[in-house]
Amino acid sequence: MLNPVFEMVKEQLSLLLKKITQAKQVNNDFFHKNYPKQQQWDFSIQVLKQMGYDLEAGRQDYSEHPFTTSFAPNDVRITTRVDENNFSSLLWSSIHEGGHALYEQGLPAIEYGMPLGTAASLGIHESQSRLWENCVGRSKSFWQYFYPKLQQPFPGQLTNITLNDFYKGVNKVQPSLIRTEADEVTYHFHVMIRYEIEKALLENNLSVKDLPGAWNEMYQKYLGVSSPDDKHGILQDVHWSHGMLGYFPTYSLGSFYAAQFFEQAGKEINGLPAKIENGELELLLHWLREKIHKFGRQYRSDDLCKKVTGRGLDFSSFMNYISKKYAGVYDLT
Repeated sequence: MLNPVFEMVKEQLSLLLKKITQAKQVNNDFFHKNYPKQQQWDFSIQVLKQMGYDLEAGRQDYSEHPFTTSFAPNDVRITTRVDENNFSSLLWSSIHEGGHALYEQGLPAIEYGMPLGTAASLGIHESQSRLWENCVGRSKSFWQYFYPKLQQPFPGQLTNITLNDFYKGVNKVQPSLIRTEADEVTYHFHVMIRYEIEKALLENNLSVKDLPGAWNEMYQKYLGVSSPDDKHGILQDVHWSHGMLGYFPTYSLGSFYAAQFFEQAGKEINGLPAKIENGELELLLHWLREKIHKFGRQYRSDDLCKKVTGRGLDFSSFMNYISKKYAGVYDLT
């Protein structure tokens, strides 16, 4: 399954990235003004509540690397991180982890500790965080509702920034070295590179001593960037030191499932974009609860995808979503 998927990333997503890099770059300099920590925090809590995160059964705290911890559906905790000179650092980490938390809070409590009370897979789990973070949290509809609310605590930073300019800045595409800070388009090349390296290691086609060179060669080939040192290159993730080979693809699979689920939700929830524009996110959450959350691990990932959308994982849903979105952001013909 993974080989064909990442071949499509190479063939199809590479073409979109090339078009974007040849277009006029959008501006997001306004993200790098000073945004006081407490106001960022308060806004993220407002967004999490609107999403349906139950703060009576969870909480948000700070950590260096955002994560979600679930002790049971009635105790699901998330963390985020803050940079007062980079607005994008806190909010989308909160939304991403909030998506994970909503899944955990939606699992059948009566089945806690059993397969039916457990998430279907890491890929499906990631689909929930990616759906909220990207399909919703980086959408024009979402910001139609939330942007005026964001301008209130940050008038000096955003008064002269239009909604359209803000939306484009939120979705800026720029090849970079660090996976966790990558945009929706380039992110999957970060994952693909790690997948290709893992395969080469397991097939004895690459030795450990040659990893830094292979890493830099692939980053130059697919993203046009080179790492100045191993800290920003081969050693930037903790996964391999933890022995978590095979984990990285779940991030991309989650994004691909998310696009397919969100596409189906749009077909079944009448006027979904308009509802998101009005801040009415409860219908989407209810749909996810009924279609995905309540089943726990009753189905394998692809079988669950078939049950929800009528077909297994289909990369074309992601390409349709990402192509349409970035044609608007970058005025592509």
